[in-house]
Amino acid sequence: MMTMVAVVFVLAYSMIALEHPIKINKSATALIAAGSMWTLYSFASPLGVEGVTHQLTEKLAETAAIVFFLICAMTIVEVTDSHGGFEVITSRIKATKLSSLLWIIGFISFYLSSILDNMTTTIVMIALMKRLLKDHKQRLFFAGIIVIAANAGGAWTPIGDVTTTMLWIGGQITTGNIMKGLWIASMINLLVPLVIASFMVKGDVVPPDKVENGIGNTSQFEKNLMFFMGIGSLIFVPIFKAVTHLPPYLGILLALGVLWLVGNILHRNKPDEEKDHLRLAKALKRIDMASVVFFIGILLAVASLSANGMLPALAGWLDVKLGNQSLIVIIIGLCSAVIDNIPLVAASMGMYPMTQFPPDSFIWEFMAYCAGTGGSILIIGSAAGVAAMGLEKIEFFWYARKIGPLAFAGYFAGIAAYIIQYRLLH
Repeated sequence: MMTMVAVVFVLAYSMIALEHPIKINKSATALIAAGSMWTLYSFASPLGVEGVTHQLTEKLAETAAIVFFLICAMTIVEVTDSHGGFEVITSRIKATKLSSLLWIIGFISFYLSSILDNMTTTIVMIALMKRLLKDHKQRLFFAGIIVIAANAGGAWTPIGDVTTTMLWIGGQITTGNIMKGLWIASMINLLVPLVIASFMVKGDVVPPDKVENGIGNTSQFEKNLMFFMGIGSLIFVPIFKAVTHLPPYLGILLALGVLWLVGNILHRNKPDEEKDHLRLAKALKRIDMASVVFFIGILLAVASLSANGMLPALAGWLDVKLGNQSLIVIIIGLCSAVIDNIPLVAASMGMYPMTQFPPDSFIWEFMAYCAGTGGSILIIGSAAGVAAMGLEKIEFFWYARKIGPLAFAGYFAGIAAYIIQYRLLH
């Protein structure tokens, strides 16, 4: 029966990859996979139905925390967008060549991700690209670069990527050392794809003919206020988490409530027909809920592999068969392109005791880099990729052909940079 769980996951993964040729929505596939895998696991588990239900409740709480965060982040971006807030940035980007724009967007995504997190940064930057580029195919390519940049930027700070945050909270890494240790590797991870991509994009920047938002009904003051409120709401979340140690979704719910309140006060004297599209309730309707549902399904499906012990068993098998820590961590990073990196890192944290591997050891910093950036190789290998997939309707195989090789090159270039740096300094 446990074998069947793995078979269902492989079949579901294949159907998600082949979504466009077979014309079956990936959200439906992910939900069927999640339901089937947990059901099969409950039949075979020695814990019984009650034990599996307890595990499912725990995994659902973890999934819900991510989904709440995703919905709130998308809503904040939509509210900012409806007020024309992104004009504050787009009006300052003067690039006329696509290659120049590529570098600007790459660096903005890299550093924004280090302050926010990779998924939120991807949502913000893709919304921004819709204000800058008319051609959808060009936006798809830029979305792929944004995913690489956001994952690279998220790996070198404790709050930039969920796996780095896990290691930080667990005591495996410390703030100062992870930032010093991984900045060069993460930057190389970005620079190599950017250099290669610069030769792939040709032509001038062509902006959209018309952008539907609230620009016509909002003053410059309102644009500026809602832009800084929106970005400030997102930046507030990691600060809230660091100060209170409460989950990020609670911080973003609080931030969204404040943004809603400010919007109500800002527009309370406007006629209903003028402020209707500026309301936060309207922004909620514009969210792509199919992407949110896909997120729920795929996270719960992968969670079943963690709950039934398959992912910890994989980590243990690698340790026995390979023995070489660097190679194991590199493979874990590559596996994170296929399987969610959260349970992989969680399994690794349990596999290597801190008495043997103290804080800021080579293995923990290297794990933060590989697990954080390896997911860029495939579109469903990271939260940033899944968000981009939903927002821009990116096809699995298109990403694998066009963006995957760039991410692969950046991944191994960063590995080489980190190993050289470590050997020189230790």
